[in-house]
This record gives sequence, structure tokens and C-alpha cells, in this order.
Amino acid sequence: MGESSFSPLSSAGESSLLEFDVQKVTKSHFDLLGSYLESKENVQDVLIYSYTKCINGFAAYLDEAQVTSLKGNPGVISVFENQERILHTTHSWEFIGFEANGAPTPSSLQKKANFGEGVIIANLDTGVWPESKSFNDEGMGPVPSRWKGTCQAGGGFKCNKKLIGARYFNKGFASASPTPIPAEWNTARDTEGHGSHTLSTAGGSFVPGAGIFGYGNGTAKGGSPKAHVAAYKVCWPSENGGCFDADILAAFDAAIGDGVDVISMSLGPSRPVEFLQDGMAIGSFHAVKKGIPVVASAGNSGPVAGSVAHGAPWLFTIGASTLDREFSATVTLGNKKLFKGSSVASKSLPAGKFYPLINAAEARLPTAQPADAQLCQNGTLDARKVAGKIIVCLRGINSRVGKGHEAELAGAVGMILANDEESGSELLSDPHVLPAAHLTYTDGQAVMNYIKSTRNPTASISPVHTDLGVVPNPVMAAFSSRGPSLIEPAILKPDVTAPGVDVIAAYTEAVGPSELPFDKRRTPYITMSGTSMSCPHVSGIVGLLRAIHPDWSPAAIKSAIMTTAKTKSNSKKRILDADGQLATPFAYGAGHVNPNLAADPGLVYDTNVIDYLNFLCAHGYNSTFILEFSGVPYQCPEKASLAEFNYPSIAVPDLNGPVTVTRRVKNVGDPGTYTVKVKAPPKVSVVVEPSSLEFKKAGEEKKFMVTFKPVMNGMPKDYTFGHLTWSDSNGHHVKSPLVVKHAQSFLKGKLDRKKVAGKIILYLGAPGTIESTASISPGNTDMGVNSNPTIAKFSSREPDSIVPAILEVSSIVHH
Repeated sequence: MGESSFSPLSSAGESSLLEFDVQKVTKSHFDLLGSYLESKENVQDVLIYSYTKCINGFAAYLDEAQVTSLKGNPGVISVFENQERILHTTHSWEFIGFEANGAPTPSSLQKKANFGEGVIIANLDTGVWPESKSFNDEGMGPVPSRWKGTCQAGGGFKCNKKLIGARYFNKGFASASPTPIPAEWNTARDTEGHGSHTLSTAGGSFVPGAGIFGYGNGTAKGGSPKAHVAAYKVCWPSENGGCFDADILAAFDAAIGDGVDVISMSLGPSRPVEFLQDGMAIGSFHAVKKGIPVVASAGNSGPVAGSVAHGAPWLFTIGASTLDREFSATVTLGNKKLFKGSSVASKSLPAGKFYPLINAAEARLPTAQPADAQLCQNGTLDARKVAGKIIVCLRGINSRVGKGHEAELAGAVGMILANDEESGSELLSDPHVLPAAHLTYTDGQAVMNYIKSTRNPTASISPVHTDLGVVPNPVMAAFSSRGPSLIEPAILKPDVTAPGVDVIAAYTEAVGPSELPFDKRRTPYITMSGTSMSCPHVSGIVGLLRAIHPDWSPAAIKSAIMTTAKTKSNSKKRILDADGQLATPFAYGAGHVNPNLAADPGLVYDTNVIDYLNFLCAHGYNSTFILEFSGVPYQCPEKASLAEFNYPSIAVPDLNGPVTVTRRVKNVGDPGTYTVKVKAPPKVSVVVEPSSLEFKKAGEEKKFMVTFKPVMNGMPKDYTFGHLTWSDSNGHHVKSPLVVKHAQSFLKGKLDRKKVAGKIILYLGAPGTIESTASISPGNTDMGVNSNPTIAKFSSREPDSIVPAILEVSSIVHH
């Protein structure tokens, strides 16, 4: 599949893959596709993309009969549908530890890495607003000579020494669109704001005085503020996300060939997807083969168990948590009770002035349902009842800012946004159009009870205030998707957590901060929340580590960040979840990023492409399916085992008697001796052999084994957690989370691994449920490995209908 410093044929990472001839590959795609059409002259009409740089495959319009025929071709590895994916800051870097009082700390990773100078960070997202000050090139060095990318024309777009590249990919989106896309969409310009926000978080320049509506003012910057950045626009306006696999794969192919050092991807599936059916898993594997780390958001489907996206072990999967800054607006009731809320409203009420208070359900129009009015949905509020009052709206269904707009149209002077029970204590600082405060579920209920019990209820909403040093933080965001991974529970996901709530970063000036049609406001910086915001924090950190450790593999970089992560908040106690309970590794993975320590982790759990291929073997893939990832024939070992996969965290979801896990650690520091300390998960015995490891030189690798044994048969019935730490006399503490569960209660008893041996499991229903399995049918066993899986097609469609599909074919090799 092309030259790779981490070749699947060499554990030492030496290149053994041949660079294929692009023209020959393109012709092979045309010839293969043309053989299934009535005329080869029709190929250009149905071809969407031909992937030729680093990925060998194409995307095309195919009907069911053509898909079936292609699947029977021995030169075709797989065919899968063009799935749509969804899009999943100033003070955050100080919270992470890079600076104090606006100056770098002595141990700052940013300072050690010269702020990421010379690194190239790619971002797959909604594009970029090039005029943002976050992408100015003042003080930037020359564009690296290895850069092979381009600045694609369209929309008055211009690049510079900071923003060195911009491309757009919309053919996959267009193939699924019922109407032609507008010509003005042929641009990498960001008209939604998401891509500008994420890219500036990863690698934005220094911008003094940034904030939103006067709040949170400070110097905006990315994790690698001196890095060069490149935007790859793959997401387009759509109710369902607008990011299609065909476009994402094309962007991966381009970015790898362009010479980027890090790929950041704040998008993903709305539910877990099997690796073979996931364009992002496939594209990122090809990036990692080239030595390019890929960082991805965990998803925003929390707090549901098993909702985490991006379960592939070669991806760096990031959860979201809070930072110690809050934008507070205090609600004071007429009975003098105070409730602290959150907001970045662009307007404020006079401090201390009280207004009549009304519950939205009591302010409905005669034609509106009380439940709809309580949500302040469009056209439900009676202006005669609302005018001049503060109104209480319930969170849910329609947008939070949209509720305030509806209240303002009805004449409200302010809004109290009360959480529904599901949202609990999660507060978000939204750019409301009228004075507003967002309250927790408990506080919101207290306000509603006050209204019910008071003849003339009143309230005031204070102007917004920026609070720093808030304790405890971080706290896991309720929306952050959770483990266990439904695709492969032997891999703990997410990997780590990072700031993802109320993050201030660059924005587009094409739309208002709410992205709603009525919003005519414009602001160059905005707060956003989501794992989309936490992901680029880690991408920026990865950029710094690439700058100071250019010889480290993607796995070594990930290991360094994971094993130095922290599981305690600024209160010196364990990180809490959004509901106030103790969070677990299914929420934060190895912990919250602590990047200053990651520069010198002592030991790393390194992994090469051979390890990933053996992981796929152990996962149940045969030689044909593995070719999708390897690009060249690969024979699985006779006894591939997930227990031997060298991951920095350890998950045992099927404990039934003693289970032994093997790991390898590589010394990346000075010579020394490490000793192990274990906090065993409850009801589990853990023995590590050997208990000490002596390293005489850098680069030396040692193996150890961890044996887990239930203290009582059938225990633990639910997941339990612990950790394992290797420490030396030089202050290194290499910590790995331990996650264990008894086999018979896997996924709450709904799925027994023994009963599904030899099957691929497809999770088609809501997170946490299993609605279907697809058996592996007998098939191609010519290389003596696992039987050939046939992945069930789960997208309903009419017979002979035209659907976009993605095809990947085997590599062209010299005989």
C-alpha cells in the first residue's frame, strides 16, 4: 500500500511496502468497475472517488446486483455502504498545566517542544475560517519542505505559513443528497464554525484578548500554537451529520500523502461500528501505518454504557470533562434563595432587579400542549402572559438557545433554563439571545416549586461572571460517551479524557453563535462543548510530543499520555461523574491528560502494525478481511490472542478462572529498575510476574505477565476497576487501569462470549442493546486462518435501488 515506517511486514518498522504506480491503480479501478457496467464509458458517471495515494480503493454508485457481483470477485476485499457520520478553547491550557498566570510553567511541555514548531496538524471537519486571527502566520517559520498539500481554491480562500493547506471533499455527500449541492459549497471555508473551533484548539496561533461577549477574556491559542495546520473539509450542512465515509476516506488518503504529522478527527458514528464497516477505522489504520497518530472524539451519546465510538486500538479515543472555569449567572428568588447557573448570554438584566416569574407551562397559548409550552417550543407561548417576565423553560427536544429566542419573541425579559431529569447536573454556557441562566435539575425543580407555592413569584438573574479555580474539576461531562466498547470489550475505551465543556476557540463569521437562522450576531470566538472539543486538546498535545520525540511511534505517544494521566481532580479526590458519583475508567479511560509528565513517561507500551494485524486476527478476521487494513497478504499466527495485545490499559471482560495477560514495556528514559504496585479490582486476585524490571539502556524492552483470578467463582458480577503502576527511583510512575468482569455476566448477561465464538457481532439497536448477530459462514480459508466472515447488510433498501458504496481492492504488487 505504499512505503511505511511502520510496515506490517516488519516489527522493526523498516519499510517493505512498494509504492504503487498511481496511474496503474486508477486504471485498475476503472477497469474493474467498468466490467460490471453495461459500458466502460459509463465508469466516469458512477465513480465518486478513486483512492490512489495511500489507500487503494474507490467509491461509486452501485446497485444491489453490482454489489453482489463485486463481492464475489476474488480481487475485492470488501464492499460497504457510504455511511453518514456526525460531528461529535482560552483557560484550558492553564488548567492542563502548561502555564500559570499567563506564563509557561518550568515543566511546560509546550515550552519544551517550542510550542510545536515545525509540526503539521491536519483536521478532518467542517473546514476553516481562514481570516480568523487564530490562523494568522505572524512569527511562523517556513512551510516544511516535506509538505505536499495544496490550498484549494473556492470561496475566496487564502492560505499562509500558518494555515498551509485546505481541501474539500463533498462527492460522497453529494451522492447521498436528494438535490444537487450548491456551487458555492465547493470550498474549504467553514460556514458552521465547528472546524474552525477544533482546528484552532489543536494548533491555533496566539491571540491576546480573545473571549465571547466580554467573558473569559485571555490569550486564545492551540495546544501546538506554532504548528502548521491544514483543514480537510468532509462535513456539510445536514440534519444527520453530513460527514460521509467516502469523503472521509478521500481526506485520509490526501492527508497521508500531503505529509501531515498528526490527524485530528472530531467526528464519528452515532453508535459503535465494526472495524470492517468503518471508513474512519480503515483510513486511520493507513495513517498509523505511515507513522501518523490519529486522535478521535469518543462521541456525545453518554452517559449510556457502551456508547463509545472509535473502538479501534490504533485510534486515540478521547472523552470530555470540565475545566475549572465557569461562566456563572445567579438566580435569586423572591424568597431570597439563590441558585448558581451558567450562561454566556450577550445581554444582561440590571443587577438586583426583580421581575415577575412564570413557568412556561402556565404561559401557553390555548392551542398549545402544556408539555410543548414547558419546553418553550416554537409557537407555544402566549405573549400576554409572558411579556415583562422571567420565564422558566425545560431543557430538551428543541435547542437551548432557540428556547430563549421563543421566549424573547413572546416578550420575556429573561429565561431560566431548567434541566430535565436526564440532564441532571450538567450545565452548559450557551450564547443566549436574552438574559438567561441554566440550572441543574434539582435547582430547576426548586424554582418551579417556588412558583407553585407563591402568589406573586419574582426572580432576578445576575450578569454573567467568569469564575476561575472552581473545585472540584475536572468532572466528567454527562454527554461524553462511555465504555465498555461493544465492538471489542477487551480494549478499554475511551483512552483518556480532556477539557470539552465550555471551551473558547475560534469560530466562523458566516453564522451567529447559535447557528440558528434568526441569530444575526457575529463573534470571532465562542464556547462549545462536546468530545469534539476535547479531541483537539489531545491532538495539540500529540503535536508537541511529535516535536520533541519525532522517532516515537503513534502507540508510544498514546502510551505516554495514557500512563501519565491523572484520576484525581483539583480537590485531591477522585474524579466525579456528572451525577456526583465517582467516575470510572469507562468514562475517563486512563484518566485526565497530564501532558507535562508525558514528555518523560519512563516506559511506554509500544505497538507496531504487526501487533494491530494480530489483534484483528484475534478479533475474528480472516486473511481476506485483514487485507483491507494491511494492503498486502498477511497470515495470522495460529494462536492470536487478545490477551497478548500490547495496550496501555488492561481489560478482561471474560474472567472465568485464571486469565493471564501479557504486556511489553520499552524504556524511553535513563537506565533503572522499576517495581510494580497493584491495586486489585474488588473480588479479583492480581499477580504480576516478574515484580521488578531492570533496564540497562534506552530502547530496551521487557515483558511481564498479569494473572487475574476471581476470589469467588462467578465474581465479579459487574465490572470492577483497579490499576497497576510501575515506578522507579527517578519519579516515573507508569500507571495502567485494570477493568475486569466475569464471563457469564458479560454485557449484563445479554451476551456470552463462548456462545458467540466464531461470530461477528453487529450492534444495530440503541446503545447497550443487541438486536442482531451475523454468523461467520464457511469460506476462504486458503491461508489457514479464521473462516471467512460475511457481514450482514443492515441498511434497508428497495430492490435494484442505486446506493453509494465504497470498495477497496487488493494492492497491485510486482511478481
